[in-house]
Amino acid sequence: MIFRRKGKNDEPETGETLDETGTADVRAEGPFDSTEVDAADLEAEDRIDLGALVVTGMPGMELGLQVDEGSGVVQAVLLMLDDSALELRAFAAPKTSGIWDEVRQEIAGEAARMGGTATESEGPFGTELVLVVPVEDPEGQVFSQTSRVIGVDGPRWLLRGTILGRAAVEEDAAEPMEATLRNVVVVRGNEPMAVRESLPLQMPPGAQPNEPEEA
Repeated sequence: MIFRRKGKNDEPETGETLDETGTADVRAEGPFDSTEVDAADLEAEDRIDLGALVVTGMPGMELGLQVDEGSGVVQAVLLMLDDSALELRAFAAPKTSGIWDEVRQEIAGEAARMGGTATESEGPFGTELVLVVPVEDPEGQVFSQTSRVIGVDGPRWLLRGTILGRAAVEEDAAEPMEATLRNVVVVRGNEPMAVRESLPLQMPPGAQPNEPEEA
């Protein structure tokens, strides 16, 4: 099942959805805020409730969670399909403006400090980063890893998706990852949070740590 905005059928058929500033709305087809979708859709059987994020998998996709060993806090969601992966993290943002522009600059700076490169590119979700950074495998061999870092500003949140593996460099492999990102729903909640504070994630019912499950 694919999410759709509430009242989407009432929008004029202009070929492009504009936000309240008059610019193209990159979130017109998702990812969504929880206030923009029907509650019944969030509770459908193919949805996975992870607290601040509700995700929808596809056949063959596995779900993993990155958990801090010390605190037991879930830090990120990892969706894996074949030899590609999508990492999801969500953060609190101000009411008045998005933070992706400044976060993107910081990520680029960190890549440079690691001896890598960061190139801005226009993608389906707006301006994203293509990172090429050196990484070391368990045998001590160093190789270059390419990833796409996508940021989507929503109402009081930033959703950051990192595409890894073959999907980072091949368009056909990227399509299911982009579709999965489009179908994410962010549940920000009304609690006051510091800007850039991670939105709380949780394991789905019945899940065990370090055991990927079918999405």
